Amino acid sequence: MDAGSYSASSNKKQSRCPLQEQLLQRRNSRENLDRFIPNRSAMDFDYAHYMLTEAAKKGKENPAVSSPSREAYRKQLAETFNMNRSRILAFKNKPPTPVEAIPNEFAFVQQPKSAKPRRHIPQTCERTLDAPDIMDDYYLNLLDWGSSNVLSIALGSTVYLWDASDGATSELVTIDEENGPVTSVKWAPDGRHIAVGLNNSEVQLWDSTANRLLRTLKGGHRSRVGALDWNNHILTTGGMDGQIINNDVRIRSPIVDTYQGHDQEVCGLKWSASGQQLASGGNDNCLHIWDRSMASSNSTTQWLHRLEDHTAAVKALAWCPFQGNLLASGGGGSDRCIKFWNTHTGACLNSVDTGSQVCSLIWNKNERELLSSHGFTQNQLTLWKYPSMVKVAELTGHTSRVLFMAQSPDGCTVASAAGDETLRFWNVFGTPEVAKPAPKANPEPFAHQRQTMIR
Repeated sequence: MDAGSYSASSNKKQSRCPLQEQLLQRRNSRENLDRFIPNRSAMDFDYAHYMLTEAAKKGKENPAVSSPSREAYRKQLAETFNMNRSRILAFKNKPPTPVEAIPNEFAFVQQPKSAKPRRHIPQTCERTLDAPDIMDDYYLNLLDWGSSNVLSIALGSTVYLWDASDGATSELVTIDEENGPVTSVKWAPDGRHIAVGLNNSEVQLWDSTANRLLRTLKGGHRSRVGALDWNNHILTTGGMDGQIINNDVRIRSPIVDTYQGHDQEVCGLKWSASGQQLASGGNDNCLHIWDRSMASSNSTTQWLHRLEDHTAAVKALAWCPFQGNLLASGGGGSDRCIKFWNTHTGACLNSVDTGSQVCSLIWNKNERELLSSHGFTQNQLTLWKYPSMVKVAELTGHTSRVLFMAQSPDGCTVASAAGDETLRFWNVFGTPEVAKPAPKANPEPFAHQRQTMIR
């Protein structure tokens, strides 16, 4: 409709020039015996005829012969018929107001919206680091990015630290074969202290700045600790024994709460941003929601919700940053689904079959988007638009399942580690509008993919 109106007006504009030109040419032709009169009802044809015939008579007659009585009669006649006018053709009515093609109340439809420019998502990684000896184990959590912009990764029995600001690599700790390998790593909120879960059921707390072991948590679990998460000074640990333990690292006897609900290994742990709810996923295909206010040090805490919709292990968990009670969970190889939950009611809001094993989930902090990492067959990272769950981009490059992902403190970059023994960095979430990029001395950081040994 808009296009049709615009086309008609443009045709009128184009036809005006040739039409005017044609009228000017025809004025000199004797065949043009008619003229364009805009409003015939506003014309006095009797007066016009009189003036034309009177002018012709004046040309033929001798004005000297005219008698005084005749001249007086002519003046009286002119006054009677109101013929003392200088204009023959005159408009009595104002020209009509031009009609708008589109009424004012609909004018907003034709105004183009100031659409936000579409964010460019690079299809290749910015940097690739070698990660030899990384364990290809779906149930572990071997990668984390701290608030001080230092990334930690466990390769076999060694934990390495990679400083994202200058690319420096350092070794934090190497565990002996009797107690290793390392099965999980998790930075504390301060970005300085880090928890390291071990295969022998112990958890070590390290000061990364001083490179010093602060304490070792023992006796809580009976087997390896594959999942960790912090809630302020509370370190929550999940083990192969199915137990979940809250440890207050400030006190001598750290165990303050115990959650029992999983029959098999706990492979996913995530506290909500408010610190009131804990989500746990296990190899028993179950997802539990625990309420902090229901925790008790005297007895085993009962879950708030037990969700059994997944048909495979639930490792990938991610709390929504813009809706506190929204949780995304991903299932293993025989499930392949991303599900969304209202953790207040326990209702499943949506379920999407991704077509492959879901290994990890990360929300975009600046847009309503969700990033997922996958296994066979494409081993890709997929960016989804929420809540429509339309695919925005698919990032490929890994040649084995992408087991682990971690997000930079500014929310822009995502690091992914896979069974192909590579660590890749993706600028998938762009640059936040509030952040201004700091000047860099090196003019070509991430200019091309390059292989660097991390140790």
